[in-house]
Amino acid sequence: MNIRSIIAVGVGLLSSVYATGEVVTYPAGKDVETIDDFTVSVRQNGGEWLPVAVYPVKVDEVRDTKHHVETASMAYFDFGGMPVDVRVISKKSVDTARIRPLSYDITPDVKGDTLFFSLAQPRNLSVEVNGDIFHNLHLFANPIDINRPSAKMLKNLKKHKNLIYFGPGVHKLPGDTLRILSGTTVFVDGGARVYGQLIADGVRDVKFYGRGEIHPAGRGEGIYIKRSRNIEADGVIVTQIPVGGSDSVRINNVKSISYYGWGDGMNVFASNNVSYNNVFCRNSDDCSTVYATRKGFVGGCRNILMENSTLWADVAHPIMIGLHGSATDIGVDAPSDTICNVTYRNIDILDQQEKQLDYQGCFGISCGDNNIVRDIVFDNIRVEDFRQGQLVNIRIFFNKKYCAAPGRSVENVLFKDVTYNGNNSELSIIAGYNEDRKVANITFDNLVINGQRISDEMPGKPKWYKTGDMARIFIGEHVDNVIFK
Repeated sequence: MNIRSIIAVGVGLLSSVYATGEVVTYPAGKDVETIDDFTVSVRQNGGEWLPVAVYPVKVDEVRDTKHHVETASMAYFDFGGMPVDVRVISKKSVDTARIRPLSYDITPDVKGDTLFFSLAQPRNLSVEVNGDIFHNLHLFANPIDINRPSAKMLKNLKKHKNLIYFGPGVHKLPGDTLRILSGTTVFVDGGARVYGQLIADGVRDVKFYGRGEIHPAGRGEGIYIKRSRNIEADGVIVTQIPVGGSDSVRINNVKSISYYGWGDGMNVFASNNVSYNNVFCRNSDDCSTVYATRKGFVGGCRNILMENSTLWADVAHPIMIGLHGSATDIGVDAPSDTICNVTYRNIDILDQQEKQLDYQGCFGISCGDNNIVRDIVFDNIRVEDFRQGQLVNIRIFFNKKYCAAPGRSVENVLFKDVTYNGNNSELSIIAGYNEDRKVANITFDNLVINGQRISDEMPGKPKWYKTGDMARIFIGEHVDNVIFK
């Protein structure tokens, strides 16, 4: 089936989108698998309840060092203007229920097997019954889709050759890949599931829009952005969406859920000016990474921003910076890549589960391969009680499995308004490598752990203690100027 045939199939199913007032739901297209663990409906202003399709989504549970693939649920709708009421009926009896991120302070009204709650603004949520996080409902309440092509455009696609449209239903890409040309807009409608990989390689001015799913039938990236410029992705659901060797990339309201080994969500390799807003990542490896030279992409990274987002690492790190670079020698005069001006702002971290000490850390800066990592900001971040791991891990190290050399330096890292509430954090670590490869200028400004503000002048701290001792942060050798304000 060629791409024009795919488009034609999609147009025939266009009318299945159901809108009333400012609520839009997307019934599942033909042959798209659904699941009945939860029944979801939504209404606005006391109107009629609209059904919301619920889809299966695979997630990764690690038990006894082994990976177990579990099937959770996922649903989505759009709304704007007035608040909405949401009704979720659980197939299982309900003893307890919670909605995360907890910072949203959404408490459902539970009546028997039914949960009721209201939303005043779009949110990406996890609805959990009886504490079950592996058979939960991922509920994506989106804003109204302003990128949707008009009905007139969709009826005359032959006149719009720069638009590729996947309508509700199942689409299998020829050869499992589709390379997107410069100037093209790809729209994956709600109720659609595209099996395969959409690749932007060596192009510019490409847009990936919609509400549907994009992922290979097995493991792999749903969207891959390579050596490209001025690329946008908005609203779609993918397994992974890496960015390599690119500039000026904007990713908004994209959801990444993976279940297989090395299922990183949103990698950045050797790229500049990459921004993420309102993304949701639940991944079977690192959720968000910033690396230098890697996978054929060469150079450092500059100006990377992630904000207003939610990160959930079923394995490894929610945030990981600095591991890979261009090292060819371990000497101090060897080449270096620089990763700088990286900001994470207004983030909820829901989980980390990692037994290997080398790969723990909700905030992970593992500087290897002669990299220089500097000017990193973590601002207004809320960390919920994770299953296993560390809160902070900042190291210059030589991981011979992945690196050719230790990193060169980590400096100027700011943690501002970071809170952690929980009991499962292991000992955090800040450590350099030697006198030539150091960590310097780490500032914690308003670090709060279980309600206690950690500062150099905090009440009750013995004068002979390091402040890090009060936060269970080991500050090792070759580290200069760690401040708790």
